[in-house]
Amino acid sequence: MIHILTIPGIGNSGAAHWQTLWEAKYPGVTRVVQRDWDNPVCDEWAEVIEAAVRQSGAETVLVAHSLACLVVARWAASTALPIRGVMLVALPDPMGPNFPPEAQGFLPVSKNRFPFPSIVVQSSDDPYGNLEFTRTCVTAWGTRIVNVGVAGHINASSGLGAWDQGFALLQTFIG
Repeated sequence: MIHILTIPGIGNSGAAHWQTLWEAKYPGVTRVVQRDWDNPVCDEWAEVIEAAVRQSGAETVLVAHSLACLVVARWAASTALPIRGVMLVALPDPMGPNFPPEAQGFLPVSKNRFPFPSIVVQSSDDPYGNLEFTRTCVTAWGTRIVNVGVAGHINASSGLGAWDQGFALLQTFIG
């Protein structure tokens, strides 16, 4: 059985966020819980992902949002654990003007090729993203980008509800 682990970004994903709605709606979707959602430390968050994947097993798919995308990239560069794949949603630019100052240790961004299948889902008007930065990461990581059009930060504020389009994309990705 495939296990889908959601990994929220800074501040966690609230009740109206698609990650939370997926966890409630779909069996096998669970959240990776961080110790401190408001003061993220990249390496600490990566250690939590390592432990969660170790427990979940090789049939795991990670679905990271925002800041968690950068953590997954850091984790992917150092893990020896096999997984089924990764879907990164709303990759933020850590050098961008809206990057949260309380986030620690997110630079440099890993440019190591991912050892598993992956996709990066981005919108054309993400206030935290930068298409040039995303393209650089996609190339380095050996992944591909899926642009979902005008969807802001692809979060609860985007008004996506359960984001059925995103879950359908995930299902296509994992086969």
